[in-house]
Amino acid sequence: MLAAEVNLLLESKNTGWIFSVQGEGRNFQIEAVSEEFEFMTRVKRQQAVLRLITDEIAAGTLHAITVTALTPDEKSMRQGLGI
Repeated sequence: MLAAEVNLLLESKNTGWIFSVQGEGRNFQIEAVSEEFEFMTRVKRQQAVLRLITDEIAAGTLHAITVTALTPDEKSMRQGLGI
């Protein structure tokens, strides 16, 4: 699977979140940005993103997934730091 395919899969869930995906094969790094993450713990944020691709993980299509879930403000602060 390609990063663009994973990105399209995530966007097809109509969450309104902004996704950035890197990787290939079955191993991907997913960044999700949403205001909805404001009052969620880091673990709850990751779980929310992983729920979107549960079927693909269960089927083995996706295997090693790293999730970074940020609010727009957190994303902006990271960009300011060059991260």
